[in-house]
Amino acid sequence: MTATRFVRFPHEVAAPGRGGIGESPLRPDGTLKVKGEFAYASDLWIDGMLWGATLRSPHPRAIIRSIDIGPALAMNGVHAVLTHEDVPGRKMYGLDHTWDQPVLAIGEVRHHGEPIALVAADHPEIARRAIMAIEIDWEVLEPITDPMAVISAPKKLAVQERGGIARHQPVRVGDITVGRALASVVVTQEYEVGIQDQAFLGPESGMVIPAEDGGLDFYVATQWMHNDLSQIGPCLGLADEQIRMTMAGVGGAFGGREDLSMQIHAGMLAMRTGKPIKMMYNREESFFGHVHRHPAKMLYEFGATAAGKLTYAKVLIVLDGGAYTSATLNVTGNASSLAVGPYEIPHIEIDAYGVYTNNPPCGAMRGFGAVQACFAHESMMDKLAEELGMDPVLVRQLNVVSQGSKLATGQVVHAPTPLKEMLDQLREIPLPEAVDTTDIRNLPGGASQTTHGEGVVRGIGYGIGIKNICFSEGFDDLSTARVRLEVIGGEPTALVHTAAAEVGQGLVTVEAQIARTELGIDRVVIHPADNGVGDSGSSSASRQTYMTGGAVKAACEAVRQRVLALAQAKFGAHRGLQLVGGKVFSSSTGEVLAAIADVLGDEVVEETREYHHKPTTGMDPVTGQGNSHTQLAVCVHRAVVDVDTELGLVKVVALDAVQDVGKIMNRLSLEGQIHGGSVQGLGLAVMEEIQVLDGKVRNPSFTDYLIPTILDTPPQKLEILENPDPHAPYGLRGAGEPPTLSSTPAVVAAIRDACAQRGGTGYINRVPVRPEDIIRSS
Repeated sequence: MTATRFVRFPHEVAAPGRGGIGESPLRPDGTLKVKGEFAYASDLWIDGMLWGATLRSPHPRAIIRSIDIGPALAMNGVHAVLTHEDVPGRKMYGLDHTWDQPVLAIGEVRHHGEPIALVAADHPEIARRAIMAIEIDWEVLEPITDPMAVISAPKKLAVQERGGIARHQPVRVGDITVGRALASVVVTQEYEVGIQDQAFLGPESGMVIPAEDGGLDFYVATQWMHNDLSQIGPCLGLADEQIRMTMAGVGGAFGGREDLSMQIHAGMLAMRTGKPIKMMYNREESFFGHVHRHPAKMLYEFGATAAGKLTYAKVLIVLDGGAYTSATLNVTGNASSLAVGPYEIPHIEIDAYGVYTNNPPCGAMRGFGAVQACFAHESMMDKLAEELGMDPVLVRQLNVVSQGSKLATGQVVHAPTPLKEMLDQLREIPLPEAVDTTDIRNLPGGASQTTHGEGVVRGIGYGIGIKNICFSEGFDDLSTARVRLEVIGGEPTALVHTAAAEVGQGLVTVEAQIARTELGIDRVVIHPADNGVGDSGSSSASRQTYMTGGAVKAACEAVRQRVLALAQAKFGAHRGLQLVGGKVFSSSTGEVLAAIADVLGDEVVEETREYHHKPTTGMDPVTGQGNSHTQLAVCVHRAVVDVDTELGLVKVVALDAVQDVGKIMNRLSLEGQIHGGSVQGLGLAVMEEIQVLDGKVRNPSFTDYLIPTILDTPPQKLEILENPDPHAPYGLRGAGEPPTLSSTPAVVAAIRDACAQRGGTGYINRVPVRPEDIIRSS
């Protein structure tokens, strides 16, 4: 069961019609996906298409002395073999205008799996064989793989010409010398976070079709079409108007589709052959075809009074961005701004670095730098509580921010942030009962029968996550929506058109809910997302309901005003006209004046609006001060785990959460977001890690890279709060990412608690936690 606590928004209006704001209409794509009938990008097909394939580097760092494509070109069924010499336009691309990633390797490869050459063939097997036939003469070099060494010698260990450090972002508050003098207790610890993969189930895929005007039609699975367009056009030498992009079915994203994968490659092959090109990665290639979560090494030092009040924090965070920039600049900024979490600390010294190595490229993933920091700062709060002999929840409550507090960056928390109360509510959720040990599936190790309960100890742990919502640091974040209202089949029908990517989060459902609420109608159609309408930004940063929802709301309001003007013209002056239940209603007289369909008649009303959130500022390059975030969202978790301390096995028994979402837009979808985010954090805590040795990925498959299944997913009781943000549409807060932050440290804290009960003196300081970590700590 899920409990909900409501705080009513003062300007809330009851949602008219069926499936408005606050209700839970079913997703239009849900049944199709469950039945296996939904069309994903990998299902695309057109007569006469060719298959594209990519040759990738087997080395993390090497010089390409020569490439011989002759054997591949000579194969029957091969239509084209391309290298960097065949790129028709700019040879480099990159997220956020960094332009440092080659379309195809130019004389050198900088990471394992870097694209080198392309093939187009009649059949995917022919394409794969042709790729294998390409001959390369290599000069293999020693890879640069230690990010800490890069910090010490950034020029000597430079993977790129721009140096070894992508960004150094300091944050300075007060004077930590003073803070140290005030501290009665000081705790210090190193932490490490491994490489987590987004592990979406739909591999990278798409189709590009040549058009009669010399342009290209793209059907791709992406998170941000307009950002793709800004990179694709220059590399292919095409103007924006020559590229038509339509969203193909997306099988998950979590940040891994913000960067380009096959888009430019398929476009090159389509231009060369004049035929439609389909590209689809297999699972192994997918691990090389997208960025991952930045691994991190962190050094934390906290000081506090004997009463538990924090006096200072000194933090070093080093994020390994791999060979190219991707989102490293912004991830580093996020990590630095949220490095000490939602705590009031008078003296702070933070240094966050994003560096280049020959390890796998890393970029956006759910949580975006805050996940790594959250594991560290929450572990430190537990360590501080242990040193002080205090309750870990109480230590947090003594130090958490509230409305009016300042974050480390000096930004004031303007919206309600009731973390003390949320922690109390979390503790009020009943703990799970003891498991039935006669059913081995309830024990750590499950049906493998590796334990029968002899060394099993139950532990409890807590975690708080604070995450920025929407784009930050002065970025002009916007979204565009076009709404058209007309009578179809005698019923008023709204068509909502945006470029926002539906990547599984349920955005299309929310768009329809907003239109129903604002226009007072039932029938809403969502236009396929394409670049025929203005930019909607990325489906990331938990921003789409806030931003595209805000744009749809604004466009609907403009349409509504025009419809009401038509009603005024027909029925004379009336005060308080509203659109409710398909009718024009006068709140001043209490009468229904007419059906909306009758007011519209043959009239078609269409409006396009952009929505921008309140401005943010960049972080000061020396002090890190600035109002860098537009909104902050919080979630708290309590994990209950059973640990076999002798075998190093873990079973998460419960993972309960309290989250403030500002306004529940769609309860069913919201619960799914909280559950999914929590389990993704659980995966990072105990199982998910890309294994890299000397720059080479060792486990690019779901056989060896493990993600939680339903058997690993515990019951989750939720308390969902509604404390509205006055600056956001409907008062909402982005909800998808915060649960991913706090679940990881909560699970690890619970494991530490179980180990401590067995008298363990070791300390678990890395995720994912391995069996040997537990055994050493018990």
